[in-house]
Amino acid sequence: MDIKLINIGFGNIVAANRVVAIVSPESAPIKRIVSDARERGQLVDATYGRRTRAVMITDSGHIILSAIQPETVANRFVAQKEFAAEA
Repeated sequence: MDIKLINIGFGNIVAANRVVAIVSPESAPIKRIVSDARERGQLVDATYGRRTRAVMITDSGHIILSAIQPETVANRFVAQKEFAAEA
């Protein structure tokens, strides 16, 4: 199994094959998911104190916060897949 790594901002990297969803943090259900993950100790805050713009949900139940837009993160996933297909 080949692990693909994606930059989520400020030098932070996640394993692309473990991410299930990339969502915006504005809705109440997502805020609840983030709060619950914080209580469980499964929250990874990669915002460096900046505003949270993307919330990534992993297959292990961990929640990752990023300060870059969800569209930007998704584009990096797509670009990584296209680059892998060419290689």
